[in-house]
Amino acid sequence: MKNALILHGTGGKHTHNWFPWLKAELEKHDYKVWVPDLPGAEKPNIERYNKFLLEQNDWDFNEESVIIGHSSGAVTILGLLQELPKGVNVDTCILVGVFKDNLGEDCLNEIFPDSYDFERLKKKAERFIFVHSDDDPYCPFSHAEYFAEKLDAELVFRKGQKHFSVGTAGDRYKEFSLLLKLLGL
Repeated sequence: MKNALILHGTGGKHTHNWFPWLKAELEKHDYKVWVPDLPGAEKPNIERYNKFLLEQNDWDFNEESVIIGHSSGAVTILGLLQELPKGVNVDTCILVGVFKDNLGEDCLNEIFPDSYDFERLKKKAERFIFVHSDDDPYCPFSHAEYFAEKLDAELVFRKGQKHFSVGTAGDRYKEFSLLLKLLGL
């Protein structure tokens, strides 16, 4: 069954930004959609997040799964994929406003796995798409370039979109139609 997991960023909730809109749009296309409030989101922790995400009995990661993450939710995707059991792979991962270090913020120190196994990650998803803006006030474009290169991924560049959030770019990010296009919907 087609399913989509949408992961918010630091201090976020399922009701923020474009998450409710995207959930509703994907459901129109017969996706089962989960947009959880990640526990302790003010201080993301990959071990806590993985435990929470992988222990949900009513959620199944499979070859029809799509995972979409914003900011630290995008970083969470990479740590989550490394922990998926052997033989469990997903279809598409879209990482919006990703970053590769703590950006000078102590609250981000625990979101990263000890290391990335890029060869393993490449096998865990059919497609990786990184979406980034040239004027993101938090996450340098070079971080998206780094991950896109390491994962042989598509890098979608958008000019003047800040952090793809209501907080940085205004109410236009209560929706995010680009994501539907990237999924072929």
